[in-house]
Amino acid sequence: MTRLYCNAPLSENTRLELPASAARHTMVLRLRPGDDVTLFNGEGGEFSAKIVANTRHGTTVDILSFQSREKELPYRITLVQSMPEASKMDLVIEKAIELGVARICPVESERSVVRLTEERAEKRAIRWKSIIISSSEQSGRNRFAELADITSFSNWIQNHEPGQPVLMLSPHARESLADWAFENTPQDVTLVIGPEGGFSREEEGLAIRHGARLLRMGPRILRTETAGITAVSALNAIWDRTSARQP
Repeated sequence: MTRLYCNAPLSENTRLELPASAARHTMVLRLRPGDDVTLFNGEGGEFSAKIVANTRHGTTVDILSFQSREKELPYRITLVQSMPEASKMDLVIEKAIELGVARICPVESERSVVRLTEERAEKRAIRWKSIIISSSEQSGRNRFAELADITSFSNWIQNHEPGQPVLMLSPHARESLADWAFENTPQDVTLVIGPEGGFSREEEGLAIRHGARLLRMGPRILRTETAGITAVSALNAIWDRTSARQP
């Protein structure tokens, strides 16, 4: 079933002219009148619809029914990612959305290679939001992950919302993420990923003073664009398994 993001109010038993971006998608896929599509607007749930007209001037659909279907994790994962270069950050966001991350916080740390001007940061944010939409379309998510403004790591760690574990991946840690996950029940959690070259000792010390826990992924040092994706996958795999064992 083709899924389309529709930036418009949606309701059952109505006829709708699709927004331009969604209409272009139907043209690219060569959909025809009578074809079924699924519409969502990021506010939760999805709508079954049928194309009634599809021309170069636009696409019209009949919205038939609503399903309160959600694909969100039963816990919220916040990913704090030190920014790598552009294409790597695009990959991180794309895969984070597919894996169910609920919030993404891009940060600039001491060893970050990328430093964005305000204008470039705004353009990058527009691109990242587009990736969130397309990845949500592909993965079946009906609610969009939040995207925080770019800030420095020191500012983020000193002002982050309290109330959930903050787990910083570090090769200097003795405890592994897997061990921590097996010992704790599924819960909201924040994962903090360093840049190329890792966090400085000063940044790790600052994080510890503000409640972060240092954990390692294993004996190998992962690239920054690999570490977050791997950590989220590990949490999901371990917590899905432990939840299945519970009566």
